[in-house]
Amino acid sequence: MGMEKVLGKKMKRRLRHKKVSAVQKLYDTCSEVFANCGPGVVPSADGIERLKDILNGITGLDVGVQPNMPYFKVKVTAGYPKITYLHLCECDKFSIGIFLLPPSGVLPLHNHPQMTVFSKLLFGTMHIKAYDWVDDSASITTRKADSSEGEVGPVSVRLAKLKVNSDFTAPCDASILYPTDGGNMHCFTALTSCAVLDVLGPPYCDPEGRHCQYYRTHPFANFSVDDKKLPEDEKPENYAWLEEIDKPAGLSLVGAPYNGPKIVEK
Repeated sequence: MGMEKVLGKKMKRRLRHKKVSAVQKLYDTCSEVFANCGPGVVPSADGIERLKDILNGITGLDVGVQPNMPYFKVKVTAGYPKITYLHLCECDKFSIGIFLLPPSGVLPLHNHPQMTVFSKLLFGTMHIKAYDWVDDSASITTRKADSSEGEVGPVSVRLAKLKVNSDFTAPCDASILYPTDGGNMHCFTALTSCAVLDVLGPPYCDPEGRHCQYYRTHPFANFSVDDKKLPEDEKPENYAWLEEIDKPAGLSLVGAPYNGPKIVEK
């Protein structure tokens, strides 16, 4: 056998055994799991478990992020500390990205319309507070039950139930929220430097009605609505009225280049 053939076979074996990066495995699995999904369509139970297994094994090193990066240095500002977003990839079926939050960084309460979202805390400690709508009814225009604050104009609100209100510290399993369950509206507050790997299926898209909506919370007791009574065994603090608001003025979310292992999009 000639030397060229021997070298050729060795090269082919090396290519076959070349290790596939964790982020490439994530992309390939997302391509398969979300292939037949669309807005409001949840992946199969098997697909969800496949994605969870891959995400649970991913660390900051797998995507080239670590706590000593300059993005985590807090600069004193009038609003929230600046949050950085690293864009890995996006197609019409899903997107993958990483949020880098410095200590005290906050992603205010926002929704994920018609989406299934996987979030993996890569490092740090974060407080997550999340809600789901109580029912499918539209927002209600009402006034505060307590008029001690003086004249208060009508407010358009919708009732939501608290689903998550806890601190999470890495390493921990990936969390999943669904179009109508699992805490579709959530708020992230970084207690230390945090990195969160997010998979959205499908991604936000304003023309298709998947707009990122922000909310202000009001205690349940603040409004009195005749047909919104809680069951006797439910605590009022587990419910809140959510009011749609514009993107908070103090929120600074900026993009930065992703310098981790490359993804080969297929």
